[in-house]
Amino acid sequence: MNESATLPDQMRLARHHFLNDAPCCPTGLIERARRLGPSRTAIVSANAALPMLSCRAAVNAGIMEPIFVGPKEAIHTEAQNIGWDISGFKIVDVEDEEAAAEASVALVREGRADALMKGQIHTDILMRAAVNRNHGIRDGGRLIHIFHITPPHSDRPLLVTDAAVNVAPDMETRKAAIRAVVDVARAVGIDRPKVALLSATEEPIPTVPSAQESRELALWATENISNAVFSGPLSLDLILSREAALAKQLYEDEVAGAADAIVVPDIVSGNVLFKSLVYFRSACAAGVVVGGRVPIILTSRADPPETRLASVALANVLSNQKP
Repeated sequence: MNESATLPDQMRLARHHFLNDAPCCPTGLIERARRLGPSRTAIVSANAALPMLSCRAAVNAGIMEPIFVGPKEAIHTEAQNIGWDISGFKIVDVEDEEAAAEASVALVREGRADALMKGQIHTDILMRAAVNRNHGIRDGGRLIHIFHITPPHSDRPLLVTDAAVNVAPDMETRKAAIRAVVDVARAVGIDRPKVALLSATEEPIPTVPSAQESRELALWATENISNAVFSGPLSLDLILSREAALAKQLYEDEVAGAADAIVVPDIVSGNVLFKSLVYFRSACAAGVVVGGRVPIILTSRADPPETRLASVALANVLSNQKP
């Protein structure tokens, strides 16, 4: 029997992803983060295979200084399973998910962590600690999730917001999302981002509420945000394909067919969009939550290590943008 057959399913899945899919990680994003140096990242419930493999990759890439939060014995066991000596790193020993979330948020509040990374913990438990009115890490604004999506062997990202946190965002939340995605675009090197407001049509027709709202948001953004270009409503084909845009005679629309970012009207459309790119185009979707004191790396437990590595890199870049 080979070694991998004796490992738990999660470890086998982690190793498979890490060995076979690593080329999808955007090298330009990793290099940008490496130049900034490692970020102090609290790994919330670090006692699992994928978080441990991801941390080792990030440390080896020079972009993370991990702070492991969770049951100390289990964390050491996971490190030993992959042959990694973590004796030089800090471990905050707590027993359960709630305690890990609270301890990690406290590290941020005390100025001892530059980012949070979801480990073996349910998203709602982590986010509940993050948004706690008395002990959380909100800065008074809205929390927005942003994906930095790249196809294999490409460094040109498509940013998508909000596909994971805000279920049915109101107009003010979508305005916050527009501001956030412009800031992220600039942080990763897009000086004059082209932002599309997604709907099912390019006309603001009354029967499609998101189309009317997208037009209103595009006009608001054009008036209130400089050094960026906005267009909406636009359907997905007009966002991604210049040929489709020309067929609809959108000759002067700078965003159509050349978008750097997409702001979606709800979580369903955003979630379907990013997962379609991941599963049909093998894209790498680095995801972070912005709007708090530090970026929150909110990857799924099913995500491979290269996705987590790219997310660490994005969080690193964004944490260095704070004044």
